[in-house]
Amino acid sequence: MLNYQGLQHVKIIASDNLWEPISASMLLDPELMKAIDVIGAHYPGTHTVKDAKLTKKKLWSSEDFSTLNNDVGAGCWGRILNQNYINGFMTSTIAWNLVASYYEQLPYGRSGLMTAQEPWSGHYVVEAPIWITAHTTQFTQPGWYYLKTVGHLEKGGSYVALTDGLGNLTIIIETMSHRHSMCIRPLLPYFNVSHQYATFDLKGSFSEIPEMQVWYTKLGKSPERVIFKQLDALWLPDSGGRFTLELREDELFTITTLITGSKGSYPLPPKSKPFPRVYKDDFNVDYPFFSEAPNFADQTGVFEYFMNAEDPGEHRFTLRQVLNQRPITWAADAFNTISIIGDYEWSNVTIKCDVYIETLEKGGVFIAGRVNKGGILIRSARGVFFWIFANGTYRVTGDLAGWVIYAAGPVEVMAQEWYTLTLTIKGHLVSGKLNGKSLWTDLHVSFPENGWAAIGTRSFQFVQFDNFHVEATP
Repeated sequence: MLNYQGLQHVKIIASDNLWEPISASMLLDPELMKAIDVIGAHYPGTHTVKDAKLTKKKLWSSEDFSTLNNDVGAGCWGRILNQNYINGFMTSTIAWNLVASYYEQLPYGRSGLMTAQEPWSGHYVVEAPIWITAHTTQFTQPGWYYLKTVGHLEKGGSYVALTDGLGNLTIIIETMSHRHSMCIRPLLPYFNVSHQYATFDLKGSFSEIPEMQVWYTKLGKSPERVIFKQLDALWLPDSGGRFTLELREDELFTITTLITGSKGSYPLPPKSKPFPRVYKDDFNVDYPFFSEAPNFADQTGVFEYFMNAEDPGEHRFTLRQVLNQRPITWAADAFNTISIIGDYEWSNVTIKCDVYIETLEKGGVFIAGRVNKGGILIRSARGVFFWIFANGTYRVTGDLAGWVIYAAGPVEVMAQEWYTLTLTIKGHLVSGKLNGKSLWTDLHVSFPENGWAAIGTRSFQFVQFDNFHVEATP
């Protein structure tokens, strides 16, 4: 179908899950074999299977890492970048994710190669996995080839070698210990790494290489810790292409003919700050279209800037939930839509927002505080949720799914009218207002004690939001 639509250069990677059953299916189905360019597996644990190798297709770890980006995460990344090829013949390893730019308390917090999760402060951290990546990516390019002389070191660790076919050579050596290189998945069988000396012999045309650059990392605690440092070059003219390295655990060496390596520099990041205790957004943005408002993190649904062309007044520019049917999803997503914002540690908050239900009869909208879960866990999120519905009712629930009901009743509400909701949570007491008038007071809640603020809809339906305002108090 891709070819028929003029997209002959688009390649298909399959199945972005396990090596099987896709590999066996390809061996049995010539048409499927022809259609798939790359077999991609997720979190393969550096190993592949016989059928995948029999296909003679490129093998990729098409999603990997997903590990906290501290030094253990860096060790995980350093180990699998080498061993995915050594053990599993994978020529590409794709990290999920590149930059951790989402609230840290969401699932897989700080599982990016670097961290930039405070757009309100501009603070960021260039974490160790960035420089672990550089040990490979600064000294190779797509199109380089792995040499067959790769493998495991005698006392633990591994080495790979790559060439561009034009005389350049890069060797990457890692000695990551079991304790300091465990990835989030799969389970890592125990192995041992100890102090050793490794001798490398450059043969054939490589024996004529006169000099190689050396880049070094040592993971662990200061003062031993060294991250991507250039050491003295290796001079080889009188060595017959032979050199010996002393290797200790949790080290990375790149030995290369390329002289273009660079640690790079960046300005001192702004200091970390908590999310502002008082936050307002009137969504008065007429461009760009189809973009999200800052700091809101959609968990289900899509919340976008919107312009009411026929409304010249206060609500010309709004935030609108734009999905009108539940998408195909791989996680146990909620039936409702929800976007979270703020500081997970917030406890006492007042949330105020103008809302506009577009769907007659079945429409519904909420604002919420102390929302305690997101991501793949959003279906079971607890908190305090203040709902109004187009059928003229309101509800206060202790969860997104609506199983825990604190209060419910009739209210003068209809679709296609603007209303202002106010939710105040202080200690164990909750109160709510509709258009500035008290709807209920002093409802008792005990759980959870903290969480994000949020907005959302009853199901996948059009709802607009405006003049969002949250104020957190100690």
